[in-house]
Amino acid sequence: MLQNKKQTAREPQQKQEKKGININAFVLIFSVIVLAAILTYIVPAGEYERVDQDGRTVVVPDSFQFTEQSPVGFFEIFTSVHTGLVNSAGIIFFVLIVGGSFGILSATGALDALIRTLTKKLGDKELLLIPVLTLLFAAMGSLMGLAEETIIYIAIIVPLAMSLGFDAIVGYAVVALGANIGFMSALTNPFNVGVAQSVAELPVFSGMGLRLVLLATFYVAAVLYIYRYARKVKKNPELRYMGTFSENKPKMAGPAKLETRHKVILTIFLLNFVVLIYGVLELGWYITEIAALFLLFGIIVGAIGKLKPNEMADSLMDGAKKVMTGALIIGFAQAILVVFQEGLLMDSVLYFASSVLNQLPPVFNAAGMFFVQLFLNFLIPSGSGQAALTMPIMAPLADLVGVTRQTAVLAFQLGDGISNTIFPTSGVLIAGLAMAGIPYTKWAKWVFPFILIEVGLALVFLFIAHLIQYGPF
Repeated sequence: MLQNKKQTAREPQQKQEKKGININAFVLIFSVIVLAAILTYIVPAGEYERVDQDGRTVVVPDSFQFTEQSPVGFFEIFTSVHTGLVNSAGIIFFVLIVGGSFGILSATGALDALIRTLTKKLGDKELLLIPVLTLLFAAMGSLMGLAEETIIYIAIIVPLAMSLGFDAIVGYAVVALGANIGFMSALTNPFNVGVAQSVAELPVFSGMGLRLVLLATFYVAAVLYIYRYARKVKKNPELRYMGTFSENKPKMAGPAKLETRHKVILTIFLLNFVVLIYGVLELGWYITEIAALFLLFGIIVGAIGKLKPNEMADSLMDGAKKVMTGALIIGFAQAILVVFQEGLLMDSVLYFASSVLNQLPPVFNAAGMFFVQLFLNFLIPSGSGQAALTMPIMAPLADLVGVTRQTAVLAFQLGDGISNTIFPTSGVLIAGLAMAGIPYTKWAKWVFPFILIEVGLALVFLFIAHLIQYGPF
C-alpha cells in the first residue's frame, strides 16, 4: 500500500502483539541499500547486451559475460538515494498528483455521502449488506486505488453489521477484504499496476480484460467467505466478537443524503475513467497524460462541489500528503537498483535467477515470481514501492525465462495484494484492526483460510495468463 501508517491500538493486548514488528519501511529499505553495496564487493559483476525491440529495451539471451568488479563506496550509498529519487521522479509526481486529485474528490463529500446513503438504505436489509458494500469498496480500490481512505468507514460499517446480528469481524471484513481485492485486481489502480506497467514498459492499464475477470472471481470468493461466517454468528450469537463498538445502530455524523451535486460529482468522476480508458487504448496515453487527466477532473469536481480555489489547493495538498510516504518509498527503492546498476550486479542477479528458473516449465516461473512478491511485501508494504523495486528485475527476467511481462506484472499485483490482508507490517491492516478493536491474532486466524483460497485462485490465474500469453508482451 502507499502508506505505512503507524497506529496505536486501543487494547494493551494489541500493543504487545505489534511490538517489534512495526519497523519503519525506510529503515528496512536503507538496510537493503547498505546490503546491496556490500554485495558489490562479493558477488561477481556481469552484463547482458540489450537491444531496442518494438519500443522497449530487452535483454539478449546468452549474451551474459562476467566483468571486472565495480564496488560501490561508502559515500555512494548516500548519493544513490538522491539518484534514485531523481530517476523515479516521473512516477513519484504521478502518484502525488493522482493522490491530490482524490483529495479534492474527498473534500467534496461525495464519496462520504454515497457511503452513508447506502449504509442508511441497507440498515434493515442484512442480505444486501455484505455483497453491496463489499462491491462498493472493491470498486473504489480497483478504480482509484483507495486503501487507507477506506479506514474511516469502519466506524460506520462495523456497528451497522452488529446491529443486524453480525459482529465486528463481518463489518471489518466487508471494508478490508472489499478494498483489498479491488486494489489487487487494479482495473485502473494507478498506485500498483499503473506504476508496475510503466516500469515494465507496458502500455499503462493494458490487459484490463483478464483483470476484470480476476476482480469478479475474487469478489465472489470474498462475499461467500464473509457470508458463510456471518450466517454462523447470526445463528450462534455466542460466537460473535464485538470489538470496541456497541450493538446499537450507528449514528450518522453529518448529512447522510446524497445530494444532486454529489450525484453529478460521482458521475463526472466515473466519466474520468471512461476518458482514461479511451486515452490509454486509443491515444496511447502514458503517466503524464493520465496525471493531467486526474488533475483536470479533480478541479472540475472541486468546482461542482463548491470548493473555493484555496480549498481545492489545500485538498490537493492533503491528498498528496496521504500518498507521500508511498511516493518516497518509490525513490528509496529505486536507490537499491542504482547500487545494483553501479556495481554491475543487476545483470548478475538476472543471470543466476534465470539459470535456476530455466530448469522449470515457464508456468512455474510465473508462480515463483508470485511467491517472491508475496513475501517481499512483508518488508516493503507499499504497492508502488514494491513495483519500483522489483519490476526492473522481474520484467527482463520474464523475457529471459519465457514469461510475458504482463504476466510478471500480474504476479506482482497478486503477491502484493494478497499479503496485505495478513502481514502485520501493513500499516493499513494494523490501523483498521485497531479501529475495529479486533486483535491481530484473532483476525489472522479468521482470514488465513481465505488467504489460502486467494493463493489457489492466484495460481490458477497465472496459469491461464501463461497459456494465453497474456500481453501485449
